[in-house]
Amino acid sequence: MSHNNTVQRAEPGSKRRSKAQATVNVVVGLGAAAFLIGGVWAFFWPENFYQTVATFPPFNLHLFHDVGAFQLGIGAALLAALFFRDALLVALVGGSSGAVMHAISHLIDRNLGGRASDPWLLGGLAVLLLLATFLRLRTTAP
Repeated sequence: MSHNNTVQRAEPGSKRRSKAQATVNVVVGLGAAAFLIGGVWAFFWPENFYQTVATFPPFNLHLFHDVGAFQLGIGAALLAALFFRDALLVALVGGSSGAVMHAISHLIDRNLGGRASDPWLLGGLAVLLLLATFLRLRTTAP
C-alpha cells in the first residue's frame, strides 16, 4: 500500500490576504457598530445626542431624526457586507433600512413641517426598496 506524502501548500500570498481580510472585517464591524449606535442614539434620543455629540446650534428635532435614519442605513449596509458578497443586496439592505427610518422620521415629525404627502411618498419608496431587497435575497446566495 503506497502513501501519498504530498503536502498541500497554500497559494502564495494567501496568508497575507487572509490576515488583510480579517482586518478589513474587523474595521467594517467596528464601523457598522459605530453607525448603528450613533443612529439609534440620534434617532431615539436626539436631545441627548445634540447635547453630547453634535453641539451645533440650533437644535432641530427633525434633522436629528433624519441623521439617525441615515446613520442606521449606513450601519445596516456595513453589517450586511460582512454576511453577503452581493453588492446590490448590500446596497439594498442599507438603502431600505435608511428609507424605512426616514419615512418613520417624517411620520413622527409631521407636526413640525414638511408636506402631508412626505410620509406617504417616503413610505412608498421604503416599501419598494424592501420589496427589492427581499426579491434579491431570495435569488442570491450569501
